[in-house]
Amino acid sequence: MLQPIRLISEAAELAARRHNGMARKGRGNEPYINHLAEVANLLAVATDGADAELVAAGWLHDTVEDTDTTREELGTKFTERIAALVVEVTDDMSLPKPQRRQKQIEDAPHKSPGAKMIKIADKISNIRARTVPNPSKEERDDLVDYIAWAEKVVAGCRGVNPMLDAKFDETVEAARSAL
Repeated sequence: MLQPIRLISEAAELAARRHNGMARKGRGNEPYINHLAEVANLLAVATDGADAELVAAGWLHDTVEDTDTTREELGTKFTERIAALVVEVTDDMSLPKPQRRQKQIEDAPHKSPGAKMIKIADKISNIRARTVPNPSKEERDDLVDYIAWAEKVVAGCRGVNPMLDAKFDETVEAARSAL
């Protein structure tokens, strides 16, 4: 296995290359890589840097869903655990959005501890991105809807990492205050 720093660095580099040119919703269409960096950093802080594979999976968590990256490629280039975590948090994009959302709620309690942590970090990052100053009615409605759904997903993920649980609650409270 690669040394921890190299593992994380190579995961970040692959994530950056695969998501090159992609922008995320909210925050003025910032580069998508910012979302991946935020998720990976939340995981690094939550584990005090003790789980390089989890942090690498945080960088890579959207690669199978959003790019032509495969599970096999991740397993070969990184580790089987990283590949498994990424696949575990990957949505089935062939399903309509309402079904994907419902599936996340239903599947959350059955995820591995690492996948639960990635899910919570992802929801924190997505709520932060949707929390903008002076939101339009559409932005406000989107944030309210996203929070309501994210709370249901995170309810099934709680209990693995108290810091992430608390950070999610703080993020929701700050977002609601911004409305």
